[in-house]
Amino acid sequence: QVQLVESGGGLVQAGGSLRLSCAASGSIFRLNAMNWYRQAPGKQRELVAFITSGGITDYADSVKGRFTISRDNAKNTVYLQMNSLKPEDTAVYYCNAQGLTSANRNFGSWGQGTQVTVSS
Repeated sequence: QVQLVESGGGLVQAGGSLRLSCAASGSIFRLNAMNWYRQAPGKQRELVAFITSGGITDYADSVKGRFTISRDNAKNTVYLQMNSLKPEDTAVYYCNAQGLTSANRNFGSWGQGTQVTVSS
């Protein structure tokens, strides 16, 4: 079992910043891609950013230039630095990770989600 625990969400004014964290724990042999998704009310969950084990990143067009994803492999943790936040960034943000367990099984796990609310 691999668990993901997110933190760092909250309420912020437009133009402000937040930093989300997601720590993975459990029987992890290797973490591959780590991703951030978000889901706004009435909308589908969308991929916001991902980072590979080698540090390759990509972003949704709507957040490019404002959000930065990074990871600390020693801590099995991924971060999402969100700057210049807009009201349309309001959503529940979910961490997702894929990799290999100590039992040599592939896994894909989700965190419980953290609410980000941006007021205008």
